[in-house]
Parts: sequence; structure tokens; C-alpha cells
Amino acid sequence: MIDITLDEIREVVGGSLLQGEPSLTVGGSVQTDSRLVTTGSIFFALRGDETDGHLFADKAVANGGALIIAEKRLDVAVPIIVVADGVVALAALAAHVVARVRAAGALSVVAVTGSNGKTTTKNLLLAILSDNGPTVAPIESFNNHVGAPISMLRITTETRYLVVEMGASHLGEIAYLSAICEPDIAVVLKVGLAHVGEFGGIETTQRAKSEMVVNLPSSAVAVLNADDHRVAAMQSLTPARVRWFGRDSVTVGSAGIDGTSFTATIGAHTIDVGLRIVGEHHVMNALAALTVADELGLDLRKAATSIAGVQRAERWRMELLTTPAGATVFNDAYNASPDSMDAALRTIAALTPEGRSVAVLGEMTELGSESEHYHAQIGALVAELDYSELIVVGEPARAAFTAAARETAWKGGLVFVESPERAEELLERTLGAGDVVLIKSSKSANLRFVGDRLARVGA
Repeated sequence: MIDITLDEIREVVGGSLLQGEPSLTVGGSVQTDSRLVTTGSIFFALRGDETDGHLFADKAVANGGALIIAEKRLDVAVPIIVVADGVVALAALAAHVVARVRAAGALSVVAVTGSNGKTTTKNLLLAILSDNGPTVAPIESFNNHVGAPISMLRITTETRYLVVEMGASHLGEIAYLSAICEPDIAVVLKVGLAHVGEFGGIETTQRAKSEMVVNLPSSAVAVLNADDHRVAAMQSLTPARVRWFGRDSVTVGSAGIDGTSFTATIGAHTIDVGLRIVGEHHVMNALAALTVADELGLDLRKAATSIAGVQRAERWRMELLTTPAGATVFNDAYNASPDSMDAALRTIAALTPEGRSVAVLGEMTELGSESEHYHAQIGALVAELDYSELIVVGEPARAAFTAAARETAWKGGLVFVESPERAEELLERTLGAGDVVLIKSSKSANLRFVGDRLARVGA
């Protein structure tokens, strides 16, 4: 974070400085997890659903914390600012720091939202922009009302590009984050079925995603997916200038286990791109990132080279692993929605492995009353794609097993197990050289650790 005095922080967050010299300057990292605090950090003691950050203030101080921002007086040996609402204070500080850095230099803020592809696009942008100047982007998926401001607060006066990933499960969340960082370029990738249970319908999801572009100034740019009619309709909602990306500008050369090669026309430029992230659907994410690069006036051939160096979307997202027996594992069990599940299943089915194709599928969360319907849809798709075997893990995903069992024309193997451990035992016994396995679920199903253990990751 930039250097800033305690008194300025107190004023920005609307709090009371209970101890500490007002003129003292702090400028370390900003954390809400005491385990991540290092020398000079600012620790926000936030109340969460499962724990209370105030209980860990002493730990934060022991780890080197220089300032505690809390909602009540604490007995600590470092300066403390007490605020009415820690989350509101965090947002206020992030907005202030972004505004100060923007006013002092040439900061460009690029925001990304969409039901799928946010993290992949964020990482592609990070690769491109980092090769052109100091860049800050979220770690993992820091994209909510706490994680996004934490990411924003990592900028300094040297930062040239800030990439902000914006997720949401309720109306108003993206508008909230957009107001904090005021994007110069806003990217909307897709309106899909992720969080459909929380939103109550895809039309509400569309409204939520459009929040990013509605309040953009006319000086900003909205980068919109021309192939998604719900995203394309946002053109009429934004005062910003619109740039499009879509499959009409792409010719795919090859797609396989080594990634996808394609030729793309971006603005006035035509470039060849080699994308190592597996899955032809990631071409759209690359197009979005390249369109941002073009809008920023960057060299697109250099940008294509930057993208070529990205080996995976993110940890546990289509992560390519190999087992000691010679099977290939695509560990994609961090996020899952009906759209991303469909794309992953089709990607693996198109690889034509030497051995068997195996789908290991767990629960897709946040689907509400439509959960059984969408799990059944995915089970039927596995049969339609003629996988060699489907292993369904956990009661919440049972509808996928039941639907696949009804597809009597499909001759693949079908197994239901109660736990990730049982799935792992089965896979350890049966996987062989040439087999290709997709492990896909939402994070809470814990299937990602099955993929790690099969490939001896961290062993």
C-alpha cells in the first residue's frame, strides 16, 4: 500500500484513533487474516460468519502488524483505529488509495466480471500487463466485498495497471465494488447460470453483471461479449464507449491437450495466438484480454507472447496433472456451474484419449431449487458425450447419477460414492496409462484434493 499517516486513515475511515501518534506513517500490506500479517501490515479485525477477527488482533500484532482497525477498543500494543463498520472502512480506504494513486500518476483500472471466466481472464491480463508495467491483480479469486478491496490496497505510486475481479451472488455487489475503484475499462464476459440459486434467475444475474457498466463515465470503455445476447444488451445501458469481442473475429487452428492455437483480429491487427490453457472456450477469455491490451495501446504481438506463457487458468482450474500410472488428470474442482461443467465435459470428450475418459463430478453449489434439474442435465450430457465412466460423488450431486442411469443407450461405467475418499480409492485402483480424467465440482465438495493426491502434488 502507499505510505499514509494514521490521521489520514482515521479521517478516511471515519474512525477514532485511540492510541498512536497521528503523524505516524504506515504503508505495509492490508490483511484480514492474522496469519498473513507481516512487519508493517494493517490488520482489519472483521466479524465473519464463522469467526471474529477481533479475537486474532494479538496474533496480528505478534506477526508484526503496525495498525489495527477494529469495531471496538482492544488491548494491543500498536496504534488502533475504532470504526463503526470494518467492511465499510475497508472499502473507504481502498477507494481513497486508488483515487490518490490515480491522481498522482498514470494508473489504469481494468475490471472484469462474468458468470464464468473471470479468474482466467484476470490471469491473462496479469501476464500481458505485467510485461508492460508494474501491475497488481487479485490473488486467487479475491473478488468479493472484502477480497477485492484488499487486492486494490496492494497498489503503490509505481503501479501502472490495477486489475480487479468482481464476483457477486446478490444485486448491488458489483455496483459496490465498481464505486470503489471506478474502472477505466470494464469487461463483461458472460451471463450464465453460476449463482442462479442466489440470484433467483438468469435475468437477475444479467442485472447484477450490468452494474459494472451502468455507472461508467463516458470517458471509460466497456468491453462486451458480442456472442452473449445478455451481455450485448448492456450496450444500451452504458454511457461508456463500447468495444466488442467475439468468435466472429477468430479462426481456430487446433485444440487439444496442449491448448488451443488461433488467429484473431483485434481492432486493426491480426495476430496468431497459442493458448496453453486447455479448453477452446478459453479463447473468449483470451479475446477479452487482448481487446483490453489493444485499448490500452499495447503491442498485441507482445501480448500474444505473454498469453502463451500462462500454463493454467489458476490452481485447481483445468490444472493438468499426471498420475504415477500415466493417467492425465484435469483438476477443475474449485468452481462449478452448469455452464462451466458443460464446457469442461465437452473439452475432455474432444481429446480422444488412448485409454478411457472418466468424469468425476461433485456438487455444483448455489443453484437453489434448480439444483436437481441442472445436476440431472449434466449426468445426461456425460452419457451423450459417451464417456467411458462417470463417478458421481456426494448426495447433493446424486441427480447426475440418476439421470445418467436412465440413458440406456450409453454403455459406460457408472458409480455413485458418498465421499471424495471413496472416489480416490476407486481411481487409484482403476486408472491406467492413457486414461484421461476430469475432476469437476464446486470448492465445497473437496474434490480438488483428490486430484492433488492422485498426481502426488505436494508429496
